[in-house]
Amino acid sequence: MEGKEYMLSYNQALDFIHGLNRFGTKLGLQNITKLLDILGNPHKGIKIIHVAGTNGKGSTCAMIDSILRSAGFKVGLYTSPYLEVFNERMRVNGENISDDDLARLTDKVHAAVMYMRENNLGSPTEFEVVTAIGFLYFKEQSVDFLVLEVGMGGRLDATNVVTPMVSVITPISLDHQQYLGNTLEDIAREKCGIIKPGIPVVTSLQEYEAMRVIEEVSNSLNCKLIKVSNEQARESCETVYYHLISDDEKGLVFDLKTQKNTFPGLKIQLIGRHQLDNAATAVAAIEVLNMQGIKIKSDAIYSGLRNARWPGRLELISENPTILIDGAHNIAGIKTLKEALNQYYSNRKKILVIGILEDKDYKDMLHDIVPVADIIITTAPNNPRALAACELADIIAELFGDSVIQINAEDLDIGKKINSNTTIQVYAEEKIEDAAKLAKALADSEYMIVFAGSLYMIGYVRTLLR
Repeated sequence: MEGKEYMLSYNQALDFIHGLNRFGTKLGLQNITKLLDILGNPHKGIKIIHVAGTNGKGSTCAMIDSILRSAGFKVGLYTSPYLEVFNERMRVNGENISDDDLARLTDKVHAAVMYMRENNLGSPTEFEVVTAIGFLYFKEQSVDFLVLEVGMGGRLDATNVVTPMVSVITPISLDHQQYLGNTLEDIAREKCGIIKPGIPVVTSLQEYEAMRVIEEVSNSLNCKLIKVSNEQARESCETVYYHLISDDEKGLVFDLKTQKNTFPGLKIQLIGRHQLDNAATAVAAIEVLNMQGIKIKSDAIYSGLRNARWPGRLELISENPTILIDGAHNIAGIKTLKEALNQYYSNRKKILVIGILEDKDYKDMLHDIVPVADIIITTAPNNPRALAACELADIIAELFGDSVIQINAEDLDIGKKINSNTTIQVYAEEKIEDAAKLAKALADSEYMIVFAGSLYMIGYVRTLLR
């Protein structure tokens, strides 16, 4: 590739990356394949754990990453979206890519993109460009392993140019239907696109329709399929099952049995019983690496799980007042949040600050989460696809009728006089800063504050409140 040299600063690099947003989402491997070819195919030769799914991808990736690092390996972690800073998307041994490295490597990819455009070879999307930058970085860093999270779907996702050591599929549910299909089977088939001939597959607990597709694709490609299940379902589980010992707001303790090993008393500090499934899935993936000759001792599994962190998911960021943030952005995530709130905080009154994107199943999400709250403050995530706060408040009023009452933020004293045991108060604040300020003004010692509905909002809230 020849042509003009481009020298980008960090801010120019981000402007270039985010400017590609105007090209939207275009699933397919043609552009990313050409782009990586121009860049020398940096993804080839890296040992990769490839993770797809609807929910739990990030937590599972974080646990696999933590275990491998505890075993002494140099590990790259590629995830999306970011919470607070863009650099979070590419990490090596827990450290974000530096501003200088991001600018320098974006400069390289920028030149390749210009070459493609000038020669009518296509125009890569934002995610394709970010993925290419990531591969360049991880290759340059000579990582021992790369834990690679799928962006959307699997089959046509830009990350699906790799041949991994193990393919991992976390729980599948309805999300991104406009791209992936309207049924669980359709979506599962897209996720199963990461399964490669002869490469072992690890799957979390799945709905029947999704599991049937995973089994079918794995069998057709002659892949060993390792299922994760809980103890009650172990008779139908071929390899891995877990048994809960204790569960509170500080974390979970559980036993785990794999095909070759037993791990009594494993502990994770991530909360929510869904994390049991994610942890078991992570260990199952590690066991596959062990079967392939990678020596990872049980001590690394214990310490890796214990030290694993995944911010923005059922994360307690303050105790006075109690503030919980959770990136629940689809119906499955909302159900998990509801379960956790009922389990750990059933005796607390709750102020829910919620912002949702308009392309989500927001009515189903609201139907599940609104009854958990005593006070709701609607707001708008920093995203062009966000539902306006006033519109979201109106939808809640439409769905719940006399069970809710809409109040202007200026009428704070009126709100405080209303018996919230019988009526859910609903406020609307377009700006997240104003919503957070109102939540704190309404909260007394009886209340906890919960922020949820969109990862775009949660990252901003995390920065704002910390």
